[in-house]
Amino acid sequence: MYNYKMHLTEDEKDILNGSQGETMAKIMKTLVMYGDTFGADSLVDVTSDAGHLVTSFGISLMSPVYDLMDELLNAGIVSKQPFTVDPRPVDLENVPSNIIQKLVFRFMYGKQDYYEDQLKKMGLKSKDGFSCTAYMEQVGNIPNKGDILSWAESSAVVYANSVLGARCNRNSGIIEMFGSILGKVPNFGLLTDKGRKASWIIEVKTGKLPEAQVLGSAIGMKVMEDVPYIKGLDKFLGNELDGWVKDYLKDMGAATASNGAVGLYHVEGLTPEAAESGEDLIAQNPSVYVIDDAELQRVKDSYPVIWKDPDARPKLCFIGCPHLSLRQLKDWTNRIEEGLKKAGKTKVLIPTVLTAASPVLKEFNELPEAKVLKRLGVSTSYICPLMFMNNPTCGKMPVITNSNKLRTYTTSRYYTDDEIVSVITEGRQ
Repeated sequence: MYNYKMHLTEDEKDILNGSQGETMAKIMKTLVMYGDTFGADSLVDVTSDAGHLVTSFGISLMSPVYDLMDELLNAGIVSKQPFTVDPRPVDLENVPSNIIQKLVFRFMYGKQDYYEDQLKKMGLKSKDGFSCTAYMEQVGNIPNKGDILSWAESSAVVYANSVLGARCNRNSGIIEMFGSILGKVPNFGLLTDKGRKASWIIEVKTGKLPEAQVLGSAIGMKVMEDVPYIKGLDKFLGNELDGWVKDYLKDMGAATASNGAVGLYHVEGLTPEAAESGEDLIAQNPSVYVIDDAELQRVKDSYPVIWKDPDARPKLCFIGCPHLSLRQLKDWTNRIEEGLKKAGKTKVLIPTVLTAASPVLKEFNELPEAKVLKRLGVSTSYICPLMFMNNPTCGKMPVITNSNKLRTYTTSRYYTDDEIVSVITEGRQ
């Protein structure tokens, strides 16, 4: 029997000892061992309406995951709460790819249908519940402030913690699934008041609103897994968490989580906990990091270009990693249209794909902007661009993006939003 350290209730002990069967005992043991590793004092109940699973792709190499899912389902075990899941990896209809790339995709993700059937049986919230931004209104997985979550997906976790004020650690996909099945997660780290204290003060002293992706990148690379308290952004963003501000924080947070390992940040006067508690959220003797225009430029200039030919003409542009909101889809349509008018052109020069959750795209497709975007030669898709780039034949392509997450994990090259518009409408690099 495992010699656990944390406090367990009598019911939890019973599950660990096999009262609900061998498989549930294994799940309990895994979560207890996980919690003990990180110094958890107990298990706490998951209080959110839905979970979120990071593993969404049916890649052939993931056979242990499929075996595990089969074992769970054969034992009659399903999630106590419905869950959403990260984006699908392939969209052959809307994302440009050649014959060889399509063949590789079919081979790589040959278990996609099988795995999605497993997810459905386990408790998938809906057939459209595939997105890294499941907290969008159209997808409907929106935790409340103070909710305890069992979530994975770094950009979703940092958004839920920071912008929504929910509580979740950066879990792996399997740990997230086990937490959703058991309805309990180990109590440590970002679930605790102490763990949500900021050990860094970030002073934003730029002349204008920083590019969200570059600011997040700078913060992530400096603080790593620590919690930052960001001062000076309210000068540009105001003190209201409206849709535009949430989009900015979504993109900034994704960069902090991928260029570092940030699971929570506070923005002075803006994010829920910072608006309530202010500098009381700052731990004793915090480190300070000043970000001015020169520092942002230094960070951006540090990004390596790992294309075989650094001067190659881009063959594809991805916008939306994490997935775009409805507001961002409309905004990008207007920006691209205006850029083409200035350049005296009617269609983009580089194949361009905007990605968003399927329910968001369905709503967008009912708007006039959707017809405009199509006329401009721009596609939309529900896929995960990262999974697209994991195809080795795609990874060799010169791909550009406005996503620091995609840049970090793939061979894609980062450009700011304004630079993206210039490249795809004027051919500038």
